[in-house]
Amino acid sequence: MQLLLIRHGTAEDVAPDGDDARRSLTKAGRDEMKEVATGLRALVDSIDVIAASPLLRAQQTAEIVAHAYGDLNVETVQSLRPGSDLSVLADWLARQASAKVVAVVGHEPHLGLLVTWFMTGAGNSRVVLSKGGAALLEFTSRAAPGSGILQWLLDKHALRRLGGKG
Repeated sequence: MQLLLIRHGTAEDVAPDGDDARRSLTKAGRDEMKEVATGLRALVDSIDVIAASPLLRAQQTAEIVAHAYGDLNVETVQSLRPGSDLSVLADWLARQASAKVVAVVGHEPHLGLLVTWFMTGAGNSRVVLSKGGAALLEFTSRAAPGSGILQWLLDKHALRRLGGKG
């Protein structure tokens, strides 16, 4: 299985109602993510499952990526919320065992912690995904702590260039 981890695009500083979960992507963030999604398509041919944190900016980012891959259905996964227990996401991934490529959209520092944990088993982040950035991990068996192999880690600028922009 391959796990594509994507950080949401540039979002509003504060939601109109002050609720962090309701922060929306900016227009520039939406436009950038469309270009990022094109770059992702140059690196990852297909996605079998795409999931996102329930926070609005992650949902919007996932919808943009899902559209670039043929309008996939976006699953909301609570364990992609910032600060969630990493093992709960590993359990969710185990239920996706038939998928070749699973994409998840979330937040920092949670995504960086997931990448580090899956690569090394360490409980502290050694990786940072910038807004609109992504990483690809590969697992030869079940996705578990210390079992992931980092294939690449790119920021939005590199992904946009791969997509012909930026």
